[in-house]
Amino acid sequence: MNPIALEYFVKIAESGSISRTAIELGIDPSSMTRHIAKLEADLKVRLFHRSGRGVVLTDAGALLLTRAQAVAVALDQARKLAVTLSDEGPSRLVIAAQPTVAQRSFAAVARTMRARFPDTRLHMVEALGHQLINWLIEGKIDVALLYVPNQTGVIEMDVLLQEPLYFVAPPNHGPLDPTISVADALRRPLILPSTPHGLRELAESLAAGSNTQLQIEVECDGSNAITKNLVQAGIGCTLLPLATVSDEVEQGRLQTARLVDPIVTREIAIATARNRPPVIGQWDILQSIRQVLIEQVTQGNWPGVIPHAASAPSS
Repeated sequence: MNPIALEYFVKIAESGSISRTAIELGIDPSSMTRHIAKLEADLKVRLFHRSGRGVVLTDAGALLLTRAQAVAVALDQARKLAVTLSDEGPSRLVIAAQPTVAQRSFAAVARTMRARFPDTRLHMVEALGHQLINWLIEGKIDVALLYVPNQTGVIEMDVLLQEPLYFVAPPNHGPLDPTISVADALRRPLILPSTPHGLRELAESLAAGSNTQLQIEVECDGSNAITKNLVQAGIGCTLLPLATVSDEVEQGRLQTARLVDPIVTREIAIATARNRPPVIGQWDILQSIRQVLIEQVTQGNWPGVIPHAASAPSS
C-alpha cells in the first residue's frame, strides 16, 4: 500500500473534491485519480461515491479515514524529523581527498562544513585514489574527492571538474614551448610514483598509446612536495596538474608545458558508496561541497581547472 496514496485519500476526504485537492497540492488531477484507483484496487473496496459535486466517503472509506489520518500524521512527523536531522547534520563526517585535490579544496570545504554544520565533528583525510575507493566501500570515510578511476564499481560519482595534466621540468632543463607532445614528454627522464598510483598508471597508458617507452629516472612515492624538490634539483621531470606547481612556476623554480597530442585531462568527482547507508544530511553535504569546488575554480583559486561540461553553471 502506497503511503502517498493514503495521504491523498485523507486530503480528498477532508476537501470532498479530487480536483480541488489536486490544485492545492499542485498535482495533476489525473495522477491523483490514478493513485486513488490503485488504492481501491489494493484494498478491494470502493472508498468514494463520485458525483458532479465532488466525492463522498463510502462506509469502507469512512472506516479507513481514521487510520489513514494517523498514518498521514506519522508521515508528516517523520518528514519534519528528517528535516531537523538534516539541518543538524551527522555527529561525525569524514571527508577524504587525493593530495592534489586536497591542496586546493580542503580549506574552503572545511570552512563551509563548519559554518553549515557547527555541531558535526569534521575529520579530513588525504590518501591515494585506490585507498579512497576501498575506504568508501568499507565505510571508513563518508565522502571522497578524487580523480575518476577507470573502474567505479559500487561508487557513485558526481563529476564536477576537468584538470589538464602538465609536463613539469626544472629551470635548467632548457626553455619549454607552451605545449609538448605526450610522446616527447615521456621520452624524457621522469620522476613518477610506482604503481598502483593513478598517475603512474595514466603515464603507462599514455606511453602504450603513443608507442613510447617510459623513461623512469626515479620512482617517488612521497608527497608532491618531495617530487617537486627532486625536479627542482635537476634529477628529472614529472607530470603534474598546474595547480600543484603554480607557485613554483611563478617564482621561476619550475617550468611547465601542457600535454597535447593527445590533450590529457583528468576528471575530478565527489564520490560516495552505493553499498553504504547515507550519512544524515548527505544531500545537503554533497551540494555544499559541490558549490565550494565550483567556486574555487570560478574565483581563480584552482589554476588550470575548468568545470566539467555537465556541472558548468548555465549562462
